[in-house]
Amino acid sequence: MEPRGCLQKWLFASVFVLLAGAASAQTQPGREFQRIEPQRPVAADGRIEVIEFFYYGCPVCYETQPFLTRWLGRASEYVAIRRVPALSTEAWEPFAKLFYALETLGQADRLHWQVYDHFHFENVKLNDEKIMADWVARNGIERQRFVEVYGSSGVAARVAQARELLKAYDVRAVPTFIVDGKFLTSARLAGGTEQVIQVVDHLVKLAREERFR
Repeated sequence: MEPRGCLQKWLFASVFVLLAGAASAQTQPGREFQRIEPQRPVAADGRIEVIEFFYYGCPVCYETQPFLTRWLGRASEYVAIRRVPALSTEAWEPFAKLFYALETLGQADRLHWQVYDHFHFENVKLNDEKIMADWVARNGIERQRFVEVYGSSGVAARVAQARELLKAYDVRAVPTFIVDGKFLTSARLAGGTEQVIQVVDHLVKLAREERFR
């Protein structure tokens, strides 16, 4: 299938695809974001934790990556990003395991965006275990080591934790962002992929202000 056709297929087939709307003129709770009550604990020691719930098969998540990457490049040192793969159905589990295997091997930062690229534009079926093992081997990871980590109890435990976190935050769409355990925003709420990162930036600053009141 041609790259454009592959992207269109996922755009219409993915359950979690969000249509970008017009951005609101002012960031307001209930419109661009929601306040989580009660606030949930965060994993980042002293820093403002930003959780990104994503799915490699989601074109909107992919579209968000350039904006998120640029924002992280200029974000303050008190910001900590935490990526969590979404698991809407069992069919989404291979991508979640792929992410955690790459993270365990210290390769997630290097290959995260490439997974999106090769899946959406090169039509590489990276949600198939054999194909993904061959792919990571071509990208500098020892194949057998990857297979062992992919099927490990440690990766399985992290996938289970991701499921629990999705339930805890009642995440219903991707990409969704949680800021400091107290704010939730998404591409749908914010009005688009560029706008959601602008809202995340606003919420990080708001969370920091609230900590020091």
